Amino acid sequence: PFRGAPEFVSGARSIGSRTRERQSSMEWIVALAAGIALSAASGLRAFLPLFGLGVANRFGWVDLHTGAQWLASDPALVCFGVATVLEVAADKIPVVDHVLDAIATPLRPIAGALAAYAVFVHWPAPWGQIVALILGAGSLLVHVAKAKIRLGSSAVTLGTGNPAVSAAEDGIALSMVVVAILLPIVAAIVLFLLVWMILRRRRALPPSEAPLSSMHDRT
Repeated sequence: PFRGAPEFVSGARSIGSRTRERQSSMEWIVALAAGIALSAASGLRAFLPLFGLGVANRFGWVDLHTGAQWLASDPALVCFGVATVLEVAADKIPVVDHVLDAIATPLRPIAGALAAYAVFVHWPAPWGQIVALILGAGSLLVHVAKAKIRLGSSAVTLGTGNPAVSAAEDGIALSMVVVAILLPIVAAIVLFLLVWMILRRRRALPPSEAPLSSMHDRT
């Protein structure tokens, strides 16, 4: 008597399948946005994003990948909490900050990859691991840019301006971690806008060699 029932059930299953696919795709995108922001923050502070993820998981604000749930353990929270305080404090001391940057060169890409991998809860293997490694390389780029800015500050201010630069980096890293956990899409958009503005400003600056080349052409 209910001939339309099979067609209705089939259609409902099809709609449910498409809904799950869209939800899964959205979860991938949100996780990617959070991973980008966390890996960029790791380029500024190696341990702050890992500590923030552990604390956020303890409060139930974010889920962690099964391979990274140890970040919320008591020993990990203590270790990363102490390491965060030491890193932030040592970065305020001239000369010591340059030594810290040298030591952190291999640490920050690893921390960035781990932070990104931790939020790739729904990403299947090996894609989660591959993208996390790529984002870890992005952490290295942020670290290199940070080190160059710090060297420029040391040259201009003889190191006296480095604590202020370091405090600004603390604020940026902390903001990125908080927004990555609470509003990951917004964090990724803001990060891309910052990179775009920096690249656009650099392209707008005339090359220093231009006046010299024009003088040689005239002679």
